[in-house]
Amino acid sequence: MPETYERRDYNLVGAEGKRAEERGLAAARWYSCPVPRARLKELSQKRDGPAMRDTLIWFAALGASGWLGFHFWGTWWAVPAFFVYSVLYGGITDSRWHECGHGTAFRSRWMNDVIYQLASFMVMREPTPWRWSHTRHHADTIIVGRDPEIAVPRPPDLLGLALNVFALKSGFMEFLKVARHVTGRLTDAEKTYIPETEWPRVFRTARIWGLVYAAVIVVAVASRSILPLMYVGLPSFLGAWLVPFFGLTQHAGLAEDVLDHRLNTRTVYMNPLFRFLYWNMNYHLEHHMFPLVPYHALPALHAEMKDDTPPAYRGVVAAYREIIPAIWRQRKDPGYHVVRVLGMGR
Repeated sequence: MPETYERRDYNLVGAEGKRAEERGLAAARWYSCPVPRARLKELSQKRDGPAMRDTLIWFAALGASGWLGFHFWGTWWAVPAFFVYSVLYGGITDSRWHECGHGTAFRSRWMNDVIYQLASFMVMREPTPWRWSHTRHHADTIIVGRDPEIAVPRPPDLLGLALNVFALKSGFMEFLKVARHVTGRLTDAEKTYIPETEWPRVFRTARIWGLVYAAVIVVAVASRSILPLMYVGLPSFLGAWLVPFFGLTQHAGLAEDVLDHRLNTRTVYMNPLFRFLYWNMNYHLEHHMFPLVPYHALPALHAEMKDDTPPAYRGVVAAYREIIPAIWRQRKDPGYHVVRVLGMGR
């Protein structure tokens, strides 16, 4: 590790947060690409149709794979059925959680809220803390000491990244948070971004979740079978690999403490299947710059912005060809990051 590098504190209640405020990086004004106001207003229009269609497909696939898993339980055919179910449950749910949390997936607020609550449970993210956490993530994207969602701090925790392929670290941490909230407590970091008026909601939801998990475990023990856990609980881990597979393409290896999303966020071209699974979050630069634009309009927004942004990555493989070497180098050189060149959009 270079002697000149000062190890940074990613804790939200540490010195880095105060330093970010002093440097004008906290809740600052970010660069925006020059999209005509009328066009941006048009792209920001919410619609129920696309999300209703995609959600019905998702629910139908969940139901079909779940039924096949039950039908073939006790045979090897149950393995591919529950593999698909787990990916649908603990993997692609992440993007549904994300978009409904923003309130942009559906035009109807209640639809966003229902899917957000359901998806939060499925991916093990308590809805109220994560709603406020994600708000901070957008306000202070990859600002050290301010952003609670920096997936790859420097130097990187390679063991933690490996464990999170199946949410073994993040899932365990979430269970600890739920247990803490059941008892009516928050961490000091959580108190920095969750308004005090929301604390009772956090505790109430955690207690409901605790009762649901307890009920599923009781049914599993009473039936002397793990089958109930194959529907609720285990899929959150077994299907979790899709979350970092897509999620690491967003920011990993890019710049910290900049006020330009073109420097710390990637857009990656993906095939139609991946775009459906990920709900167009591969257009992540566009989403961060204009988070009120619904997922179904992001390709059109990309067309408006691309001349003022670095070139999009030509697929997931191309993104990981940059990400993996960058993370590996940051083990010994935490000051290193990929420099995105501006003025090269095409």
